[in-house]
Amino acid sequence: MAHDGIFCTSDEITNKIGTYNTTTWAEADINALCLQCEAIINSMCKYNFSDNYASLNADYKHILSDAESCWCAATIIASDLLSYKTQREAETMLDWLWTNWTRDIEILQDKIYQDKINAV
Repeated sequence: MAHDGIFCTSDEITNKIGTYNTTTWAEADINALCLQCEAIINSMCKYNFSDNYASLNADYKHILSDAESCWCAATIIASDLLSYKTQREAETMLDWLWTNWTRDIEILQDKIYQDKINAV
């Protein structure tokens, strides 16, 4: 099955999961995670990035890619903490991914607000 995610690739997600996670997720499951994440991002930012993706500049696309891959990787890691050498290692990865996700969402929300103000 081909990857259906708009904002990021499966490789970006698996790279953030790390080498110790042995969980094998089918592409269909990763696609479902990506669709969930895209809906969450669109809702949190009150802007439909998915429908307008082709018109976005590279900055938006990179931030969206990082946000989606962090959220999906964190979901996969949380589903199988025992794949890591220690639970602490998995928790540290989750902390790092969550920090990046939060930063990305804040940037997207702020940028949209700035663009709306500048358009007036």
